[in-house]
Amino acid sequence: MTIGTTSPTTSPPATARPSRAGRLRDLLVVAGYLALAVVLTSAQWGHPWRLFHQAGDQILFEWMLAHAAHAVVEGENPLFSAVLNAPDGVNLMANTSVLGLGVPLTPVTLLLGSQVAFCVAVVCCLAGTAAAWYALLRRRLVTTRSAAAVGGLICGFAPGMIAQAGAHLHIAAQFLVPAILALVFRPAPETTHRLASEAAHRPVPETTHRLAGVWRPGVVLGLLLVWQVFIGEEVLVFLALAAGVFALGYALADRVAARRLAPALFGRLAVAAGVAGVLLAYPLWFQFFGPQRYAGMAFAAHAFQLDAASFTASARQTVLGDDWLPGLLSPNPTEENSFFGPGLLVLAVVIVIWLWRRPSVRALAGCGLVFALLSLGTELRVDGTATGIPGPYRLVAGLPLLDLAVPARFALVCVPVLGVLVALSVDRVWAARKLSAVAGVPVRLLWAGAVAAALLPLVPTPIRVVPVMPVPGFVADGGWRPLVPPGRTVVAVPPVTGAARSPVMLWSARTGLAFTAPGGYFIGPSGPDDPAARWGAPDRPTSVLLRRVAETGAVPVLTDADRRSAVEDLRHWRAAVVVLGPLSNGDPVRRTVDDLLGPGRPVDGGWVWDVREQVG
Repeated sequence: MTIGTTSPTTSPPATARPSRAGRLRDLLVVAGYLALAVVLTSAQWGHPWRLFHQAGDQILFEWMLAHAAHAVVEGENPLFSAVLNAPDGVNLMANTSVLGLGVPLTPVTLLLGSQVAFCVAVVCCLAGTAAAWYALLRRRLVTTRSAAAVGGLICGFAPGMIAQAGAHLHIAAQFLVPAILALVFRPAPETTHRLASEAAHRPVPETTHRLAGVWRPGVVLGLLLVWQVFIGEEVLVFLALAAGVFALGYALADRVAARRLAPALFGRLAVAAGVAGVLLAYPLWFQFFGPQRYAGMAFAAHAFQLDAASFTASARQTVLGDDWLPGLLSPNPTEENSFFGPGLLVLAVVIVIWLWRRPSVRALAGCGLVFALLSLGTELRVDGTATGIPGPYRLVAGLPLLDLAVPARFALVCVPVLGVLVALSVDRVWAARKLSAVAGVPVRLLWAGAVAAALLPLVPTPIRVVPVMPVPGFVADGGWRPLVPPGRTVVAVPPVTGAARSPVMLWSARTGLAFTAPGGYFIGPSGPDDPAARWGAPDRPTSVLLRRVAETGAVPVLTDADRRSAVEDLRHWRAAVVVLGPLSNGDPVRRTVDDLLGPGRPVDGGWVWDVREQVG
């Protein structure tokens, strides 16, 4: 079962190798993808106190990249960290730790810091995804390089990919998806080996067929699945669902081919499951049964759904986008996962009708339609208005794994579906030897114009940035070190433990996890005896008090009970120093901490309170 394969008469032979000029053109395509990704991240290069628009999520992933580098250098368990959320720590296997990105990027993180590592990761996610789809299209699905280049461009730089890249590395990193699909849906082994044997003028034994068609790709597939788990399990779930829907659609469209290819497919999956199961046994045990595990989700995932009108609208990060309409049609700027515009959708409908005889096209169309409908959530909304009509997602919302999924992200499956369909159409036009003209205009020119008209409104703009308060010099330069003995912590003010942006995570990431601290932005249990998921650690009186002052700017009247609670909380956190950096309501917060702990002293970039004697 092959994904959208071209006809046997036009497919390149399996043993063919690209010429030197062909390899150069391939490199130029990939270089173009890289250049575009660099342009899209340009607002942050060289500006350490700018973050992409969903700033809290960038801080989270900067910290994860710093943690991966720290774990590699120190030889620590990468699945857990005691540096954050003192004294309990964080189960990073149960969070989006992106170790599959952070470990390879360790040299970049150590040499250039967490912000540069994050920007490099974004570039790799966008350009890498585009390049991987280009390679799959070029090798398997189309015969012309231009068709593969256009398809890769759509798959890597669609509005949903740009929106996710500014915040969610685990969703934007889809460069393994084409490789996984290529191994799952391989051409029939007998075809590949027939070509190879003809080229070598010798027969290939049947056992070699089975070995090459099942075991070897199965082992590689298992290794890629493991890597994808350590990048993001959510993408792997969506990939498995999409591959299943596509395979079912293909089987219905071509039952004979499906029966012939099914044994090898299931054999590869069995081998891959065995390999991945062995390698992932401990990490998955740690995720679900290790320290600081949790149950459920920390937010109402089902509430994150797309408006039906979003599919024909323009996203913020495009040349025609604005701030108002996308905000009405998507849950937040990061989840603008559809927004394909009317032109591309009309073009896709024309392509499906035109190429309907191909089983793979019918399967692709069905897969895209299913996931587009699922992204609409449990109740259909149109132009920001709830219709009261149940959404298709309601049929599967209670199933394991899907009960934790964000419906809006199902629309991301439509991105490669559209990319492949457009690539197939361009290839069909460009590869045809005889094409008639319409009204004297060559068909190739007409189709190129139609594709350009559909894609030009989707041209992405540089990802927007917002300012962030700099790390206090006292923290960045290590001024805290003489005051913090081993086993003690640095408490940032406010000691955020909820879903709000956490200053301590940025400080920790930008200093290479140099100190231990309470608080943080992660998902953990609600308490020692309550595994229900929540953002951060359970609140303590002092963290609630200082967070309220930071948000409102109102200085409260404190009591001796508040002061005793502050000391108890500091003992729980094993605090040595309390540090206040730049805040919008910094003066009211400083006065409140002075009232709780006594006068602080000014330091480079903020204030510090030495609480070693009070904590004991």
